[in-house]
Amino acid sequence: MTLIRGRVWKYGDDVNTDVIFPGKYTYTLTEPLEIARHALEDLDPAFAQNVRPGDVVIGGRNWGCGSSREQGATCLKYAGVGAVIARSFARIFYRNALNNGLPALTCAAAVDALQHGDEIAIDLDAHVIHSAAGDFEFPPLSPSVHGIVAAGGLIPYLKAHLATDGGAA
Repeated sequence: MTLIRGRVWKYGDDVNTDVIFPGKYTYTLTEPLEIARHALEDLDPAFAQNVRPGDVVIGGRNWGCGSSREQGATCLKYAGVGAVIARSFARIFYRNALNNGLPALTCAAAVDALQHGDEIAIDLDAHVIHSAAGDFEFPPLSPSVHGIVAAGGLIPYLKAHLATDGGAA
């Protein structure tokens, strides 16, 4: 069972990648811990200092809109975020999150019901979010996406598959 447990950090609609990771650091920070220290700093200055491994970010519509920079997803992963749940995702953020092994889940009912600070558990295998507010189903991840998330990202997933397939693509 793939289970993610943590607290909810809830934000609104149209949170763009510049707010998730300030563009001014894009070409100056390269180390994961440095990048993590600036996650959501313009939206929630307390986030990077207080997020715990497994915590879950909840956004509204169009989470991760804006530029295509990968750091919008990687800063959250490096900060220990276990998943992002939103009403909808900007296409490029969604792909960047999955490529880096960060589950990006759509579940409008959970977005509506869950509050900042709630404790939740996400069962990726059963595609359900458990909370005191109730249980919320989300669309199941495809087998390949589930594999990418379980491997920690697209590159580790492909390396493992190439190694087991004898290099066959």
